[in-house]
Amino acid sequence: MKVLIGLEDGTVMSGRSFTGPGEAVGEIVFNTSMSGYQEVLTDPSYAGQLVTMTYPLIGNYGVNDEDMESSAIHPRAFLVREYQGMPSNHRATSTLADFLRRFDILGVEGIDTRMLTRIIRNQGAMKCVISTRDLDGESLVRRAREWSGLVGRDMVAGVTTEAPFDWQPDQCGGAGRRWRVVAYDFGIKWNQLRLLSRRGCDVRVVPATTPAEEVLALAPDGIFLSNGPGDPAGVAGVVENVRSLLGKKPIFGICLGHQILGLAYGGATYKLKFGHRGGNQPVKDLTTGRVEITSQNHGFCVDPDSLPSWIEVTHINLNDGSLEGMRHRELPAFSVQYHPEHAPGPHDAEYLFDRFIDLMQEQG
Repeated sequence: MKVLIGLEDGTVMSGRSFTGPGEAVGEIVFNTSMSGYQEVLTDPSYAGQLVTMTYPLIGNYGVNDEDMESSAIHPRAFLVREYQGMPSNHRATSTLADFLRRFDILGVEGIDTRMLTRIIRNQGAMKCVISTRDLDGESLVRRAREWSGLVGRDMVAGVTTEAPFDWQPDQCGGAGRRWRVVAYDFGIKWNQLRLLSRRGCDVRVVPATTPAEEVLALAPDGIFLSNGPGDPAGVAGVVENVRSLLGKKPIFGICLGHQILGLAYGGATYKLKFGHRGGNQPVKDLTTGRVEITSQNHGFCVDPDSLPSWIEVTHINLNDGSLEGMRHRELPAFSVQYHPEHAPGPHDAEYLFDRFIDLMQEQG
């Protein structure tokens, strides 16, 4: 089934749907991971986006129930060079195409993903319309330009939990004290919860808009700020809540949680040209000199020049020098822009969860 793709810069490309008829409007981005497409698809940080995989062959190992990072697929469309519909893996319980159809997500193959990636790198992440129904290129480009985009929008409201819940651990931590952690769900990935649980944390997950006083009433040992989609400046009320929690309990932020913490410090955020998405991003820890290969998925970044003097930059991206980590010099709070929970990606940065445990122990 023919698919037409229209970008706001006027580019029109064609491909084939491997999931049947459909249409999607969103921001088109690319991911450089060679594997882990199921984790990418179930990452809530991709809400509102159309994801292109740079690795050319996708679908060869199918999907399964164990590799989910949330309960749904969040990109609005998934674009690949070549789809493999006959998976060869003993863990596979379904094909990628069936998985996408289950959530009514458009899957597209047969496009020149190398050319599309170069366009996005040169022009930046763009508004885009993909359709099997509207096969008029000029119409798709016009509709892409008319779409409101993601800047300034609250994308967290569509992915956060509706009610608080306790994470049921896959594997309990060792003997000794168990730490009470309240995790703000801005679009949380399940592996963050798994890794906290395995370190002896009892995790209470709360909606993104939960007031600070309700969080403190739960008597946590620490507060976790999760990843999530979109523009941090568009998430109403959250920055004020986090600012009220500073100094009250140890805080650890990841990705969108890191950006929100930066705004709570009094800093500013900005949109990256095409963002960082993939499992091969080099980051340098300025406190140790150690280089980590990290998993990343973000389109916004904290401006280091906007941060007050009591905030220390701890990590930088070695590709473009952007800020990847920071900590408060006086209060127990730190954060990173990348994903130390991997899933998918390297495990280099998992030590940050241990750092959070150490911080709670010091403050406790």
